[in-house]
Formats: sequence, structure tokens, C-alpha cells
Amino acid sequence: MVKYYTRPCNFFFRKSSEKHIKEKSLIPLNGNRNILFDTIEVITRKSSKKYKIDYLPSKNKHLKKKINKDLKIIKSKMKFKNLNFKKQPLIMGIINITPDSFSDGGKYLKKSKALTHAKLLISQGCSIIDIGGESTRPGAKEVDRKIEWKRISSVLKKLKSLKYFTSLDTRKSDVMEKGIRYKVDLINDVSGFNHDKNTIKILKKTNIPIVINHMIGTPENMQKKPKYKNVILDIYDYFEKKIAYLRSIGIKHNNIILDPGIGFGKNLKHNITIINKISIFHSLGFPILLGTSRKRFIKDLAGKNDTKQRLGGTISSIIYAMTQGVQIFRVHDVNEVNQSIKVFKSLIFK
Repeated sequence: MVKYYTRPCNFFFRKSSEKHIKEKSLIPLNGNRNILFDTIEVITRKSSKKYKIDYLPSKNKHLKKKINKDLKIIKSKMKFKNLNFKKQPLIMGIINITPDSFSDGGKYLKKSKALTHAKLLISQGCSIIDIGGESTRPGAKEVDRKIEWKRISSVLKKLKSLKYFTSLDTRKSDVMEKGIRYKVDLINDVSGFNHDKNTIKILKKTNIPIVINHMIGTPENMQKKPKYKNVILDIYDYFEKKIAYLRSIGIKHNNIILDPGIGFGKNLKHNITIINKISIFHSLGFPILLGTSRKRFIKDLAGKNDTKQRLGGTISSIIYAMTQGVQIFRVHDVNEVNQSIKVFKSLIFK
């Protein structure tokens, strides 16, 4: 049987759409009446076709059932432990306590500098602080778990005294377990919990909220000619299977975020396709996290206009993803990104 995928598209940002919602010509994303769409793209492995919401296909009963099921999921209100999705998007601020991260390695190795930076990001309006002690840039080698924990432990303990929503970026089960004792709010594992078999046990035991990331291989080899049959559908199927597996082992909560992993086992074409079609993941029913900040694909597209901070490329990719309904952005430059979002929303809502 043909597998169909439903991608909401042609989004609108507006404050008063009651008439169109009642007429069912516009559908709110996650119950948010400020972000609506009027079109879906129905995709298979061989074809795709777009339909207006008020002219959906009705002859194919299997397709009609699938679309209605997906639309019900897409319309459902977003609920997540200790996060408020009423004001979208949310910003996840990055603190890399490493000597070798691709953009800011070595800047925050000292506890005092890391804490000062955390307070700065909070003051600039991030909703989540994401702290990590191991670089996962392309080509990076694995860091010993004791070294990783030593880098982040004192900062993590102090950071939680600020009572702010904190995400722990790690692939290792014992680092996760120690972080959970320090009351972190979220586990963000770039390997999708594939690197360390014991991480699944930690997730089941603690019921901690999680980010499911997509990555091929390991940071050390992930950029060596990554291949997909269809990058966007392959990632969708990966998420679908991973969620089903977590359900099967007893993780029933819906505190899950999906990150398609820009730059993690993807070439330039893959990254562009993911960003362009990212709204397909809304039909899985979880918030979408996107991390484009300062990444290599910006250099590949900008050519001679590349810069160290890649702020222009970061912001343009974020604004584009906002128009696809993406709920969370992982960024280095919190203030500038928030500035761009505020200006964009002020202009588009007028």
C-alpha cells in the first residue's frame, strides 16, 4: 500500500481569522490562531500534489482517512512540561563548554565566563539554555565521559540555581543521569539515543523530556558522503519509528521535540531540502527544533560573502523556517535573532 505524508504549507500570520477558521478555509497550527495554513502537500515516494484545505481529495478513501488523521494531529494544541508555546517561536541559547566547538570553542571553558554568558542569554530573551561539554562538529572525536562531566558539572549546578529551563546536550548515559540529578529539564542527544545503549534505560526510568535528533553515523564520520533515498521522507520515517519504539518500551509522555539535524550527516542539498520542506514534521504532532546557527551550509550558499558569525544566513534561515511554523530555534546570537523575529512579526501582523 502506498504511504502518504501530509505537509501543511502556505502559512499565514494574522490576528483576526475567525471567519476563515469557521469557514474551514484556514486551519490553525497547534491551535494557534495567529499561525494558519490553507494548503497541504500530499507526498509519496514517487509523487507530490498540493490541495487547498477546502478542496481536499475525497475519492481515495485511504488517502482521505490519512489526511484527516494528520490534520487532527496538526491542529492539536501543543503541550510541553514547563514550556509555553503560546508565544512562538522559542529560542534555545547555546553554551558550549568545550575547547573545540566549531564556532565558539574555548570561549566559555571557564566557569565564570560560562555563567556570565548564560545570564546574558537569559536577559536577551532565550527560553531554553542548552549546555554541552562535548563538541559534535564534523570530524570531532568522542570525549571521555569524565572529562565531559567535569567541564559542565559546576556550571550546570550553578545554572539550575537560577531556576531556568535547562537542556543538557550529551550522548552519554551517565552524564545524562548526573545531569538529571541536577534537575535539568530536557535531554538533547544529537545521536538520537543511538550512541549509548544505556540512554534508553535512563529515559524510561526518569521520564525526562527529550529531543529526538536525526544523525547518520557519528560526528567523526557523518559528513563522509551521506546518502538518502529521499532525505525528508527518510527522516520522517526515522522519527516515526523512534517514537513508536519509545512508546513500546513504556515512554508514554508527549514531552518530545524533533530535530532533523541540519549538518549532521547531510550535504548542502540535503540541508536545503530539509529547511524547505520542514513543515512535514508537524504531522507527527511534536514541536520542531531547528539548528542552523553559524553552520557550514551558510558558507556554501554565501560564497565570498561568508563571515565568521554568519549572522545574516542564520537569521534568514530562521525567518524562513518561521514561515513553516517551526516552534524552536537553537542559536548562538540570541539577542540578534530575537530582534529579527520581533521586527518580522511586527511587520507581518500589521
